[in-house]
Amino acid sequence: MCPGTVQAAASPVFGAGLWNFATYVDRYAVDRYGEARSTIEQIELAARVGDISYVDLNYPFTHGVSLGDVKAALERTGIAAIGVTPEIYLREHQLGAFTNPDPARRASAMAIMQGAADVVRELGARYVKIWPGQDGFDYPFQVDYAELNRLAVDGMRDLAQANPDLRFVIEYKPREPRTHMLWSSAARTVLGIQQMGVDNVGVLLDFGHALFGGESPAEAAQLLIDHGLLWGMDVNDNFRGWDDDMVVGSVHITEVFEFFHTLRKNGWEGVWQLDQFPFREDVVDNARTSIRFLKAIHRALERLDEEALAQAQARHDSLAAQRAVQDALLGCMA
Repeated sequence: MCPGTVQAAASPVFGAGLWNFATYVDRYAVDRYGEARSTIEQIELAARVGDISYVDLNYPFTHGVSLGDVKAALERTGIAAIGVTPEIYLREHQLGAFTNPDPARRASAMAIMQGAADVVRELGARYVKIWPGQDGFDYPFQVDYAELNRLAVDGMRDLAQANPDLRFVIEYKPREPRTHMLWSSAARTVLGIQQMGVDNVGVLLDFGHALFGGESPAEAAQLLIDHGLLWGMDVNDNFRGWDDDMVVGSVHITEVFEFFHTLRKNGWEGVWQLDQFPFREDVVDNARTSIRFLKAIHRALERLDEEALAQAQARHDSLAAQRAVQDALLGCMA
């Protein structure tokens, strides 16, 4: 038994973006890695995982699927909706959703987001998740930065004020599909929300986006917690050079552990949510493998000698801190 173990915390609740159970295209396999799946088929695959309690759904739903169909599928499978993600990042809005130079395009994106807000109400979900993938720029001198920021802040404020009964979370990312996304980091997103001056907009921190952007995910989480803005999170992994959306813990085990330690230290009790793209892997096995790892991380948090770690951190003693982490992750070492 390792010394300094802490009282067991409640078991985590797991969720997943429904896109974890879709099929995908890229510039080589343009005909998809498998047959296209409907929203209902994706919900049914999520249910097969066995540990998923919540899903984040794309909106609009796939062709021919109604809100009633989705409600019935969620009820049948015993899964709840945690959020709804409006698809404002597709070809129609390739020059931006909030920041598009065409007012008609901005209006069409706002209509999609309002539709997602209405679905959140109908499903009793926790938030509308805004991933503004096309809001940004690609070249020097392409945009007026002040105007770009104004449009983004004003648009998000208008959406939030039109739906004061709902919560909205912004999922930031440094780049892709644009070479520079507007809300590109935790700090940049905090500043944008402060400019909005509303109390129903927060942040969803994607672990892989933080890695990709050169952030420490744990430090980014602490920054958002300090500002009361960490309202959701996604976990996955990558090699930092791209948003690979791999199985969580497949590359950055220690940083995943630090991230969840930061959440636990601050009493953050949200859903541990997967955001992964298994292009070639079985989608159910992918999710089960990730949750298997996350359960191990939860057990390691219980083994962590918090007192020894706190003493090491007080001295900025990196080696003593690493030994405490190694004991928790790998079992007590001689």
